[in-house]
Amino acid sequence: MRTAIIGGGAAGFFLAVNLKEMMPEMDVTIFERSHRVLSKVEISGGGRCNCTNSFARVSDLSQVYPRGHRLMKRLFNVFDYEDAYQWFEHRGVALVTQDDECVFPQAQDSRAIIDCFLSLARRHHVEILTGEKVQSLDAVSDYNFVAVTTGGSPKGEGLRWLADLGHELEPPVPSLFTFSIDDARLHDMQGLVVSDVTAHIPGTKLRADGPLLITHWGMSGPAILRLSSYAARLLADNNYQAPLSINWTQQNEAEVQAALYELAVRQSQKLLATYNPFGLQQRLWNYLVDKALITRAAIRCQELNKKDVNRLVNVLTNDSYQIVGRAAFKDEFVTCGGVSLKAVNPTTLESRHVPHMYFAGEVLDIDGVTGGFNFQAAWTTAYVVACSIRSFLTNNININAS
Repeated sequence: MRTAIIGGGAAGFFLAVNLKEMMPEMDVTIFERSHRVLSKVEISGGGRCNCTNSFARVSDLSQVYPRGHRLMKRLFNVFDYEDAYQWFEHRGVALVTQDDECVFPQAQDSRAIIDCFLSLARRHHVEILTGEKVQSLDAVSDYNFVAVTTGGSPKGEGLRWLADLGHELEPPVPSLFTFSIDDARLHDMQGLVVSDVTAHIPGTKLRADGPLLITHWGMSGPAILRLSSYAARLLADNNYQAPLSINWTQQNEAEVQAALYELAVRQSQKLLATYNPFGLQQRLWNYLVDKALITRAAIRCQELNKKDVNRLVNVLTNDSYQIVGRAAFKDEFVTCGGVSLKAVNPTTLESRHVPHMYFAGEVLDIDGVTGGFNFQAAWTTAYVVACSIRSFLTNNININAS
């Protein structure tokens, strides 16, 4: 029996290794269109590879999988994050869980994951063909099973042959990207990290919490990347032009208002610009005070009047910006969309249109927020496909034997 795996990324290698471990007699070939395998794994997580997450802060999978959470919940019954953690550790890759629940190789180097895959592929005699762009079943007609693990296709061109075979597609659009914002004074604070904010797209329920990084083109960091994932289709439909609101304090208006009135009483003689009651960096505090009070930014705390307080409350809890474009975040770039989940059997991930054809990884319309969730989707879907192929063969052997 032979299996062709079209795509040499994370899902492809995980599938290949598991197929060989489950069925040593299976001939497995990986077809990779580029001349390098696992290149995305290499640069992920800043070169450290955030390979999964503890999920300790996840109460509902929809929080971390904007698309595909229901299917992921089903598939986690077969292979989840705890299984993935054990899988790597049992194969010599020691892992460590950070305070933010992201899981990395203890070596803090993506090569630990890559070397594990390549070593296991060699041990199990997985054939790896690079520079092989497969976009037709004719190219793999002598294989008994075909698994497509080609990853995302930002322009959709790589999915056309799948559509020609009858598979429904969800239009692919970018996810996990940073926001371009035209604000020179904001850009002057590039490199500044605010540990906890809430980013929100006004007029929607889309919001995300977490650290925010100010860049020379706008905003980045986990809060922005998460929001871009939740809002991927909305922003694409609006040509990446949309309002953005930031709560710099993660407090509500009443709490911020009370803190400002207390400041006016307790620190009455201090200059407002030099006394920061919310623990924000001084550059950011000065920027926000100037933005709220303009010509009155140099007042003392005791001079705060009701209008000043209202303006400060608004800027601190509902600071307004305009997204004018997106910037690709190369280390975490993900595409949402792909092969519709309606096109596959939700238990086996086998195509509903082509027998013995399976899908795993980002080629499916499953994508997660930043934090190791996309790699977990790759491990889970690839493992399920391996189990499905093994189950098919086992059942057919039993049928033939009877």
